[in-house]
Amino acid sequence: MATIKEIAAKSGFSSATVSRLLNNDPNLSIAPATRKRIMTVANELGYWNDHRKQDAIRPMIALLYRVDSKEQLQDEYFSSLKDELLKVISAAGLQVQVFEHITDLVAKADDFQGFIGVGPHRLTRQKLMTLHDALPNGVFVDINPAPELFDSVRPNLTLAIRDAIQRLITAGAHRIGFIGGVGLNFDRVQQPDIRETVFREFTSINPGVVEAPMFVGGPFNIENGYALGKQAVEECGDQLPDAFIVASDTLSVGVLQAFNEAGVIVPRDTAVISVNNSEVARYVSPPLSSYNINQETLGRMAIKLLQDLIVHPSRPHVHLTVNTNLVIRKSFVTE
Repeated sequence: MATIKEIAAKSGFSSATVSRLLNNDPNLSIAPATRKRIMTVANELGYWNDHRKQDAIRPMIALLYRVDSKEQLQDEYFSSLKDELLKVISAAGLQVQVFEHITDLVAKADDFQGFIGVGPHRLTRQKLMTLHDALPNGVFVDINPAPELFDSVRPNLTLAIRDAIQRLITAGAHRIGFIGGVGLNFDRVQQPDIRETVFREFTSINPGVVEAPMFVGGPFNIENGYALGKQAVEECGDQLPDAFIVASDTLSVGVLQAFNEAGVIVPRDTAVISVNNSEVARYVSPPLSSYNINQETLGRMAIKLLQDLIVHPSRPHVHLTVNTNLVIRKSFVTE
């Protein structure tokens, strides 16, 4: 069991200072660097595992939430991911403060032992390097913008798309289409979305797929899904693919709207498989078959990585993936 005396000896500060900080003395005035050093040592010695007092101060981390507010209104994935992360952080006995701008977090970096990052909005390598210099202990969830600088935890979308293609082939589909949005914009360079890349590569080498039309572009929101769905109907006419893999549930809602307007009946005329398994997936018509991304698991793994990174800051960066599972609903069944 870690003691106040041991933490004081290793951190280089007095037992009185350490005790007052760890016991949340409201009258204690302490420099941010001193606070950070004591908290880091306490974490290294396992103080938080042995001391669960109600009045004890909890380690402080930041949540960097970089999501375009306009897109967030139509993409519930990031909003629900943020809520799940806050729950997991609280359950882990950590304090958290949310930041939407990297510059704001950098200015207060000494107040935190590390951060968890969500969302790709306007990330640049220069901003990430500045953040790393100020607060090197960081874990990104769902994206991996700078693997040489920070840890990451992401859903295994590669496996999801490959599994979807194989399931559709097994169900009798040989003409499989794809509908998706654009990928991460990093340093003003548009990156292809991993779901698009995997679909393109796997269908090209899979002898079970005889045709793989793709309709890709724009953001991951309902309005764009509707536009892409209309494009697919117009270009394919009465020769729609046997099935479509759609990159997200929000896109799928728009796609189904476009299909309904055009008289396309799912799954009679074409089947649909989506990704995210969000709340909306079960309420649209027909209910979406969708790959479930367990956001709680993503959050718990991110916390474990961050805690390990705080204790072992010089270790190599770790990048983990979490497998998904398909929740089969009416949109997958073929007739």
